[in-house]
Amino acid sequence: MQVTTTAGPRLIALMVVLVLFSPLAIDIYLPAFPAIADTFAVDVTRVQDTVTWFMFSLGLGQLLAGPLADRFGRRPIALGGITIYGLSAALAYTAQSLDLLLVARLLQGFGACATSVAAFAAVRDSFGPEKSGRMISYLNGAICFIPALAPLLGTWLTHVFGWRSNFSFMAGFAIVAGALVLCLFRETRPANTDVSGSAISLSRYLSVLREPMFLFHATLCMLSMSVILAYVTSAPVWLMMELGQDMNQFTVWFGINAGLNIIACMVAPRFIDRFGTRKTLNTGLLILVVAGGAMLVMSHLHQAWAFMLPIFASSFGFAFVLGSAAGKALAPFGDRAGTAAALLGLFQMSGAGALVSLTQRLDLTPPNLMVLQMWLLVPGLLLLWSRYGKRWHAPATA
Repeated sequence: MQVTTTAGPRLIALMVVLVLFSPLAIDIYLPAFPAIADTFAVDVTRVQDTVTWFMFSLGLGQLLAGPLADRFGRRPIALGGITIYGLSAALAYTAQSLDLLLVARLLQGFGACATSVAAFAAVRDSFGPEKSGRMISYLNGAICFIPALAPLLGTWLTHVFGWRSNFSFMAGFAIVAGALVLCLFRETRPANTDVSGSAISLSRYLSVLREPMFLFHATLCMLSMSVILAYVTSAPVWLMMELGQDMNQFTVWFGINAGLNIIACMVAPRFIDRFGTRKTLNTGLLILVVAGGAMLVMSHLHQAWAFMLPIFASSFGFAFVLGSAAGKALAPFGDRAGTAAALLGLFQMSGAGALVSLTQRLDLTPPNLMVLQMWLLVPGLLLLWSRYGKRWHAPATA
């Protein structure tokens, strides 16, 4: 197998395309939640499950996609994921019941997980253990254009063609992206990649899970992702159905936060370069915890700005945590980057999806739900300050 080690602009552009599948599948149809609930005559809470089911399979599927990416390469896994994604989007378009829509979304998550694993493993292949953390943050900044633009597109599609058109757009995107990857993506898997044993061998996962550095940072990624997922699934309900914001007003609030996400994800690598990953992680965790306190103080104010201001701050906290923690989680596994990326994705996607789904059943208001999600990071902050945290994330990692 031919391996390329040159990390040029073309590779970066293709990796951006591959990681766009997940946010596109979440953000484009958020303004359509009320319409979907009306179509199937269900409570909007059940429509929220279309996001959490997608997130769950997005993480769970990586247990298979990661080792397969190590064994067969990043390119075939990416192409397989794109195919599954496109076909499941078509199934969602034709769904005549919410149950069938949920099944389609579950399958779509498996497709998106393969493209995500291929992208992050290729970044790890091409940029090494330290620089990959910075590149992951830049990738996150690039994909934050999707939350800024997708709801605008979804609003227009839903208004003009109905909510199903959001899924036909996803299918079309899969066709275009598949053609680009097929023609332009050259394999990046290193020649020394460990391909021994079964592709889904338990020992491969255990060898990663035995590393405390991985467990600590993957858990922080999971908890910070839970904050974002709780916001994404709760914001349409709180802003549109509780506070009376129309679809356009919701899109403006969502777009402002997405713009701040872009800024945050671009600032995070520069902060890492200047202050190191440990100080960046510490800063990100503090921002999220303080944002939770601000949300609690303003939770009695039934105003859109009172809900969104702490969310704006949390966007910076999330970017700082993910930018500093993701690279450290993958750092020890140069010969098993696909497997390590898969387990990181399992923590970050399935773990976050399961956690948010469970906490949404606590009958909390969306502001109080956000407080809970942000304050779940307090133990992680205390661990970072402890002697264990100093060992797992040494200061000299700039």
